[in-house]
Amino acid sequence: MATKPGFLNRLFTGVWTLVDKSRRTLVNLVFLLLVYLIINSLFFTETPKVQSGSILVLKPAGYLVDELDYIDPLDELIEELSDSKDKVAQTLLRDLLKAIDTARQDPKITALYLNLGNLYGAAPSKLQDIALAVQNFKTSGKPVYAYSEFYNQAQYYIASQADEIYLDPIGAIYIQGYGQFNTYFKDALDKLGINYHIFKAGNYKTAIEPYIRNDMSDDAKEANLGYLNDLWQSYTRDVAEARGLTESDINRYSNDFLDNLSQAKYNTASMAIDKSLVDALKTRQEMNSYLTEKLGDSSSDDDFPQISHKKYLKIIQNTSSLGESSKDKVAVVVAKGVIYNGHQKAGNIGGQSTAKLIRKARLDKSVKALVIRVDSPGGSAYASEIIRREVLKTRDAGKPVVISMGSYAASGGYWISASADEIWASPTTITGSIGVYGMLPTFEKPLNQLGIHRDGVGTTRLTGAFDLGRPLREDVGKAMQSSIEYSYDRFLTIVAEGRKMTKEAVSKVAQGRVWSGKAAVENGLVDHLGDINDAIDSAATMAGLVSYKTKYIEHKLSDSEKFIKNLMTASVVSSLVSTSPAIYSNQNMMLSPTVLLMRQLQASYQALVLMNDPQNIYAHCLCTLD
Repeated sequence: MATKPGFLNRLFTGVWTLVDKSRRTLVNLVFLLLVYLIINSLFFTETPKVQSGSILVLKPAGYLVDELDYIDPLDELIEELSDSKDKVAQTLLRDLLKAIDTARQDPKITALYLNLGNLYGAAPSKLQDIALAVQNFKTSGKPVYAYSEFYNQAQYYIASQADEIYLDPIGAIYIQGYGQFNTYFKDALDKLGINYHIFKAGNYKTAIEPYIRNDMSDDAKEANLGYLNDLWQSYTRDVAEARGLTESDINRYSNDFLDNLSQAKYNTASMAIDKSLVDALKTRQEMNSYLTEKLGDSSSDDDFPQISHKKYLKIIQNTSSLGESSKDKVAVVVAKGVIYNGHQKAGNIGGQSTAKLIRKARLDKSVKALVIRVDSPGGSAYASEIIRREVLKTRDAGKPVVISMGSYAASGGYWISASADEIWASPTTITGSIGVYGMLPTFEKPLNQLGIHRDGVGTTRLTGAFDLGRPLREDVGKAMQSSIEYSYDRFLTIVAEGRKMTKEAVSKVAQGRVWSGKAAVENGLVDHLGDINDAIDSAATMAGLVSYKTKYIEHKLSDSEKFIKNLMTASVVSSLVSTSPAIYSNQNMMLSPTVLLMRQLQASYQALVLMNDPQNIYAHCLCTLD
């Protein structure tokens, strides 16, 4: 007779059987869901249509960007289905511009509604692009309305372009100006015993300050205030002009905000009314009734025809290729994010991966000119040079290369721009920062305190020279500084040759100093002020093109990633995660101060540990805005 298995054996067998069956059930459920989504998307998804008399609801979410950061499509699908939003949303700038411009000419669109509560923020150059698009829309004679419970600085800049601006009765408008605040680690590094050996070239190359100081140096404050004042002047001028106010009015609103708020007659909403920043106070329900009365169907008492910009873009994309006969193309490659060595996913710049995109444009016979949209504070000097070499090869192939600078094109971002045929920037682009630095930490103190010691022998003087567990040798330090100075001199030479300036002239505006786009034109680092469309038109003219199409050359997804992405566009997914009309959905995605601080610390940490230049030489700008 067989022996009955023991209790533990039967227990573990039972648990394993339960786990195995649960796994099989989960896999089967996921499979059935995918089948359902595929069938639904193939046979039951209706093509969105624009109803006559519709209002276009512009509802950007998160941050405005030139390129969406890569997110694994499977993770994105799971997030959508679970309604979990761990990732900060992003909205493509060009999508908004395309929607606004198309709606301007669309007889079915009667008005534009700026629903800005979900917009975290955007760099000044991108705000100006949106403002210009709204201004062009208004030339059609169609009205523009803006509403939000709260307006942050970026939201209000866009809203100021509207014909009518409305605010919730207990809402607020926060216009705090531009600042540059960094996290400094010197005391923390000292307590940990970590020696950060710094090498730099350029008096204003202050990206290394967080590791050797506890505060901002006077040189950094001087340089930062220079470009911050340019950006703030641009903001106050544009908003004041749109609202019929003066720049002093906007400055006083910000400077006197706390004092005014302490007065009994004011709350934040009444202050906005009194200072003429909004036209009236309305709740969301009152705003909806107001627009229904002005623009709604007479048969409806509480709604009006509307279409979100996302649905509108789908219609545009389905019809945009019709009637296009030109085979000549101006290619656009987006170089967005920190510059790292090697291959990087969308949202960061890889020396090899971005060079590959440029090479693809060069080898495409239908591409007659190339525009590179640079939106980067820099990074690896080596990776920047790899990309610049590909720019030179494209020019040598007879194809004009034009740079369109976005929010940032500084340090390494300028390195990859300097050799182009022409450079365009926004007046509020942050650029320049021509300088380099290197950092090499050694950990002998904390290791020794733990009783851990490093020692040994080698066959040459170079053996063990960069052992981070031992003190930095004097000859290694001298060699590193020499390499930095050589790289800086090469940077000056690249700029001088590309901009047709003398090295002496470049040196005067270099030294790691940051400039606004407006100032960069004045000192010769940029040719023209304008947006990406101006750069594309200029590239086409340089190539002698009369009729052409614009072609974005982007990072390709794998077949499996495309499959999951296609599921994301299925109507069932949209219905599962969003059922409310665009006009009602306004969650005011304002990041809390605690979250903002944590993100700033995280960004500082990533800047410290992710840099991978093979020679530890970096052209990076510490110039992001607060």
